[in-house]
Amino acid sequence: MSKREQVEAAEQLQEDIRKVKLPRGNQTLGILEARLGGSRCKVRCLDGKTRNCRIPGRLKRRLWVRENDIVLVEPWEFGGDEKGDIIFKYKPTQVYWLKQNKYLDKLGDSEEF
Repeated sequence: MSKREQVEAAEQLQEDIRKVKLPRGNQTLGILEARLGGSRCKVRCLDGKTRNCRIPGRLKRRLWVRENDIVLVEPWEFGGDEKGDIIFKYKPTQVYWLKQNKYLDKLGDSEEF
């Protein structure tokens, strides 16, 4: 890896950390437990609830998720305890930043990162 590539990689990491999206309002962080098919997923949220979440149509082609990904969930207004939308997926550097700043403390000891 050349010096220029190293500098560009370091700048990209700083950009990722600078753009960490934090939960606002009723949004919550969660860990994706299982893919259910048809853009639906089972997500264990920080508020202790397991929700059946979907990826909205506007993000369907751009947001690719796998099990154990950390995501930002927006619960639905009606049925919010059971359902929600996945609106953002965190990159590994952003997950590291969230852990360092104690946003992911409530997820428990069962994490595999």
